[in-house]
Amino acid sequence: MSDNDKVNTGHHIEDRELIKNARKPEGELGHQILDRMNESHEAMAQWGVTHFEIKDDSKILDIGCGGGRNLERFAQLISDDGRVVGIDYSEVSVEKSSELNKDAIDRGIVNVLQGSVSEMPFYDETFDIVTGFETIYFWPDFINDLAEVNRVLKKGGLVFFCNEAVYREGEMEKYDDLVELLDMKIYSEDVLRESLEKTGFEDFKAYINEENDWICVTARKI
Repeated sequence: MSDNDKVNTGHHIEDRELIKNARKPEGELGHQILDRMNESHEAMAQWGVTHFEIKDDSKILDIGCGGGRNLERFAQLISDDGRVVGIDYSEVSVEKSSELNKDAIDRGIVNVLQGSVSEMPFYDETFDIVTGFETIYFWPDFINDLAEVNRVLKKGGLVFFCNEAVYREGEMEKYDDLVELLDMKIYSEDVLRESLEKTGFEDFKAYINEENDWICVTARKI
């Protein structure tokens, strides 16, 4: 494999064609990257979800549900009175999430749909919690898409994002290859706060795991 076939992700040197599928998984490589993500993001996700509470009857939406591991996690924390819905614009992600959560889907507590964060097929004020793991980098219009998240959340509902990359002044060169390859945006804590406050959220909190450079944020719909 030549150097042109590789990409520096900021943490590892990886196969360029495989990593390309991180944005919108497709085909066999899409399946491979989703399997990888279910494993490699697990430690971050476990850390992230300690920062908010899920109740028996919580109605949860996970945007960019990928391989479906977080849907599985949430389904184990709710009763039959709760619901977990995953949405992803990748057909392969919807397929993978549906496979992993087949039993919970059969039970009627999980649902997986194909669609875009920019225009979601849900009524206003449907969900108590909206989550996004490693996904906001790829949202096409961050302010519009946050307003759409606000729309589907109940008043006082919680939004939660968790990312493995956080913008820090003077430290972003390591992500140059990845940002170019995936056309992604890495947000700072300040931009996340400003964007959420601009789109009708309050009570912003940010948690940073210094050891791993992870960030998760929460805010509530006004």
